[in-house]
Amino acid sequence: MKINVTFIILFILLFSCKEQTETVKDIVEVEIEEKASLEGTWEMIGLYNYKNNLVVDSFKTREGNRQVKMYTKSKVMWSKLVHADSTEYFAYGAYTLNDSILKETLDYGSKTMNLVIGERQDYIYKIVLEKDKFSQIEIDDDGNRIYSENYKRVD
Repeated sequence: MKINVTFIILFILLFSCKEQTETVKDIVEVEIEEKASLEGTWEMIGLYNYKNNLVVDSFKTREGNRQVKMYTKSKVMWSKLVHADSTEYFAYGAYTLNDSILKETLDYGSKTMNLVIGERQDYIYKIVLEKDKFSQIEIDDDGNRIYSENYKRVD
């Protein structure tokens, strides 16, 4: 009779441990699925200006103007349409996203942007990323917010 009781206790422990392992696995999978991703196509919907790290001005994108950014696993490309200006704006490069820091390193762009890229290739932002919107916030040397571009997901 002792063998049967021992066998039953081992059997119960074995199956109770398995259920717990599956529950932990399910929780981890849910957390991974809910994590927001930068991959996709985004359209700028507005800008914020900051003073003392607080929003002091906000602007919606003007009618007829558009700025779109596209992110793959490691590349970024953006374009900007300004109807009142015949200058072309677009750029292409790589990006990294670590915690809340977005770094874009631009390789080339439109004629106007190539002049800018010749002076500065790297752009580092604080990012606030949600499932269907994000803000990239320019930070000064002291860590204070200067302005942000705010985007919504379009794809």
